[in-house]
Amino acid sequence: MGKKSYEKPTIIKIESSFSKAGIPTPKQKVRSKIAGVSVEELVERFGSPLFVFDEKDIRRRYKRAYEAFSSRYPNVQFGWSYKTNYLKAVCAVFHREGAIAEVVSEFEYEKARELGIEGRDIIYNGPYKPYDSLVRAAKEGAKIHIDTFDEINDLERVAGELGMQIPVAIRLNMDTGIYPQWSRFGFNIESGQAMDAVKRIEAGGKLRLVGLHAHIGTFMLDANAYKVETAKMVQLMNEIETSTRFSIEYIDVGGGFASKNHLRGIYQPPEVVVPSIDDYAEAITSALYENIKGNNYPKLYLETGRHLVDEAGYLVTSVVASKTLPDSRRSYIVDAGVNLLYTYFWYKFDIELARPIGGISEPAMINGPLCMNIDVIDESILLPRLKRGDKLIISPVGAYNVTQWMQFIRYRPRVLMVMEDGSVEIIREREELEDIERRERLPEKFR
Repeated sequence: MGKKSYEKPTIIKIESSFSKAGIPTPKQKVRSKIAGVSVEELVERFGSPLFVFDEKDIRRRYKRAYEAFSSRYPNVQFGWSYKTNYLKAVCAVFHREGAIAEVVSEFEYEKARELGIEGRDIIYNGPYKPYDSLVRAAKEGAKIHIDTFDEINDLERVAGELGMQIPVAIRLNMDTGIYPQWSRFGFNIESGQAMDAVKRIEAGGKLRLVGLHAHIGTFMLDANAYKVETAKMVQLMNEIETSTRFSIEYIDVGGGFASKNHLRGIYQPPEVVVPSIDDYAEAITSALYENIKGNNYPKLYLETGRHLVDEAGYLVTSVVASKTLPDSRRSYIVDAGVNLLYTYFWYKFDIELARPIGGISEPAMINGPLCMNIDVIDESILLPRLKRGDKLIISPVGAYNVTQWMQFIRYRPRVLMVMEDGSVEIIREREELEDIERRERLPEKFR
């Protein structure tokens, strides 16, 4: 008889309390309400699954972040990152709080304009900006952040066609001690490429450099990296103002501030590893004060997205079936899958019950409704025995899931917002077949 191969054991962390009999029992995470509204009531009224956003929480998070920076630095402006969540209602909340728009494509630019945001209040980023969109952005006075030398050439051509000198910023990349370094975007400082771009812009005479921009990464857990970033940007600003005719009006340190989500591969809880907004603010503003020469304090732009909206978003899903797997775990099939939770591949979400459920908790797996083996919401979780129709609340899911979700196998669901007054509004309707097929064309021979 052959020797059995080694099988790696599975270790499941069990958080427990004690029953009346003194027997340890796993804790149940329960969230019966979102923003004061019953989860059961939401599903009864609007169906399942549902994305739900909390307007009051979004506003609170924005105010807290703005206060952290504006209390430390005299001239601060937030730009809402459209790629994080570009639902109209979500963007409108941030704009009403005072944020301008930060976009990375002509599509997002058009969304901002449709929402009534003036060109002068749009930061236009991204490695690819189609020529026509550069023409429009220049005409409308948008803040165009140049990513490549080719883009310098395009903008000089635009300037010639429009008969105007276009104010621009350049995007930078640098070593801040973080791996991997985001070197594919913008011009590198250490190699001298950034100063080469500055000199190229000056030599052309058709563009006027007024800003510097960098975005060093996403879900950044080291606030000190922002201090390094900001210091290098200010030092470059000092060099530019000393050696060229340009005067830098603003510095944009990008985004990347982490939310209290649980990054896979990190075993400490988010409350331990994620810096506070004050940590980020102190790192950035202290670097400004330590490196600025004289009294030339440039305007500070921030493109915060995830930190402001992630924890204000929830996904409500319902159990539609269950089975026992060969390894004795229970598999619960729910009506929301990884087509709606693209960020699942990076984060382990909090999963809560909509009501307390009696019985012993046991190892379980939560699978989505897709006919794909990778459709796993949680591969190892302790749950009491669930029944068809039981509700689960998945969070935080407010950042990137609605912009990266896929129409794959199933329709995308309704999205709700619980308003400040406790009322509930549909901010995106559930898809129907007409939405999916509207752009399709069936050749005559197949009719």
